[in-house]
Amino acid sequence: MSADPAAPALARRVVGLWHRTECLIAVCAFGFIAVVLIADVVGRELIGPIFRAFDIKGQAGVFASQKMSVYALVVGSFVGIGIATATGSHLLPRIGFGWVPAAWGPTMNRLADVVTGVFMLGVAWYGWVYVRSTMAADLRAQAFDIPIWPIQLAIPLGFLSAGLRYFFFAAWPALRPLPPEFQE
Repeated sequence: MSADPAAPALARRVVGLWHRTECLIAVCAFGFIAVVLIADVVGRELIGPIFRAFDIKGQAGVFASQKMSVYALVVGSFVGIGIATATGSHLLPRIGFGWVPAAWGPTMNRLADVVTGVFMLGVAWYGWVYVRSTMAADLRAQAFDIPIWPIQLAIPLGFLSAGLRYFFFAAWPALRPLPPEFQE
C-alpha cells in the first residue's frame, strides 16, 4: 500500500485488521488440514500395525480426516479470495490495458474497482442463495450429522470480503495494493 495521506487512518486500520483476520483464519484452516492428515497417516501407518500385532480392535487413524480436511479447505480457499484481493496476488487479465489514455488511469482504476466490487457482491448474493437453500433443506455434513451451511457460509463471505475491499480501493486508491510487477 502506498503512503497516500488521502486514505484515512481508520480505513487503513480497518483493512489491516481485516487482512490479518483473514490470514489467521486461512492459516488455521490449512494448519488444521496438515495436522489432521498427518495424524491420520501416522495413526494408520504406525499405530495400525501395532494394533494388529497385538490383536487390538479399534480405529488407528483419525475418523473422517478426509471429510474434515475438505471442509477446512472450503473455508481456507474462500478466505483466500479476500487475501488475494488485499495483496494484489490474484490473476489479472491484461485485456483492455492501454485502450484508454494513460491520464485516465486513476479514474479507470476506480471504475474497475467499483465494477469488480459489484460483480463480487453479485457472486456473494448467489453464494448466499446457495447457502440458504442448504439451510432450508437441512443438509447435513457426512460423517458428523451437523448442518453443512456454516461451512458453506465461507463461500458468500469470501466474495463479500473481496467485493467490499474493492469498494475501499475505489474510495481510497492509496489502499489498493501495488500490482505484482511492482511488489518486489
